[in-house]
Amino acid sequence: MTAHGYFSTYALVGLVLLVGGGFVSVAFAANRLLRPHAPNVEKLMTYECGVDPVGEGWAQTHIRYYIYAYLYVIFAVDAIFLFPWATVFADPGFGTTTLVEMFVFVGFLAVGLLYAWRKGVLTWT
Repeated sequence: MTAHGYFSTYALVGLVLLVGGGFVSVAFAANRLLRPHAPNVEKLMTYECGVDPVGEGWAQTHIRYYIYAYLYVIFAVDAIFLFPWATVFADPGFGTTTLVEMFVFVGFLAVGLLYAWRKGVLTWT
């Protein structure tokens, strides 16, 4: 590949980025010019599920809720990893290797779940 051909690929990427950025800029400008703009006190008030906000905007949340969310994310990623694995597992020549890899992966998840359980993270109190 010559230097000219090498840099032309970067020029193409740069052109695509410029066109994409221009498209986003034009869309935001059109939105700003075409939208109705009539703010009032009620429209500027914080909206919370159809209920008028009460009190201040500061509230503390117990750390265990974040831990539950973190565990959910971990197992959601696990589920995302299991589906492609199941499709590759059936292909010839991949069975044993992918099976061992999945046992290692599920083993790491099981150790993490066991650790969370032993620490009492999964008890709802």
